[in-house]
Amino acid sequence: MRRVMASAPPAEEPSVMPEEQARPQLRTEFAFELPRGYVDDAGKVHHSGVMRLATARDELVPLRDDRVRENSAFLTVVLLARVITRIGDVTDVHAGVIENLFASDLAFLQDMYRRVNSEGHTRAGVACPECGHGFVVDVAGGRLGES
Repeated sequence: MRRVMASAPPAEEPSVMPEEQARPQLRTEFAFELPRGYVDDAGKVHHSGVMRLATARDELVPLRDDRVRENSAFLTVVLLARVITRIGDVTDVHAGVIENLFASDLAFLQDMYRRVNSEGHTRAGVACPECGHGFVVDVAGGRLGES
C-alpha cells in the first residue's frame, strides 16, 4: 500500500513583506528649539535648528581630535558640531559655534543627542505634578515659559 501525501497549493507571495509593512520609515533629522538661543557675532539670536542621526564615524573621528585628547570634555563639543546641521541661519556649525552656546542650550542638545541616537525619537513620558496623569511630550518642540 502506498501513501500519498497531499500538499497544499503554494501560497501567493505578498508584494510587501509583513515586517516591512510594520516598520516605520527611518527618521534621520530632528528639528529643535533651543531654550535660550545661539547668539552669533552680529548679535542675532537663533533658536531653531536641525540635528541628524549620528553615524559610527561621527563618534569615532572626534577621538582622534587633539582637543579631545587633551580634554575629554571637549568630545561633546566636537560630536555635536558634526551632527547639528543648522542653528537658525547658521549652516556652518563647527566647534566654535557649539562652544559659544549657553550652558542650558548645550545641556539640551546633549540630552536630545542621547534621545535620538539611543531611542530614535524626541518624546518623553511625563506626569502632571497636580493630578499625576501621565502623557507624552516632544522635548524638541516649543519653548514653554521662555520669552
